[in-house]
Amino acid sequence: MPTADKLTMFQMAVGDMPKAKEFYSDHLGLKVAKDYRQDEDHWWVSLDGAQGGATITLTTYKSNMKPGNLVLYFSTSDVTANHQALAKQGVKVGDIQNDLYGPGSGVKFFQVEDPDHNLVHVWQA
Repeated sequence: MPTADKLTMFQMAVGDMPKAKEFYSDHLGLKVAKDYRQDEDHWWVSLDGAQGGATITLTTYKSNMKPGNLVLYFSTSDVTANHQALAKQGVKVGDIQNDLYGPGSGVKFFQVEDPDHNLVHVWQA
């Protein structure tokens, strides 16, 4: 029996919580599940996707984490519509490309950076 059955949450350090929270909730459409703040250095915001999956917890409590060290992948049913929507919101989006998983894969995607320079891929499921 495996010890780890399913990834349920991961935590990532952020440099500016209001900007990070806005990016993930307002621009990418994740739902804020919890927002707990003791002070500026002890603030956690948990976000969930519309179809479930692992919860993302943003934190200003960095311990041994540094902002900007992750690459994230989000699926969407319409990569073109989401690309256009993010661009209209003022998010700097990369061009739509066709081979996320290598030459010939045909998986359409584009990239954006979050406020801490984590690379975010949005790909068409």
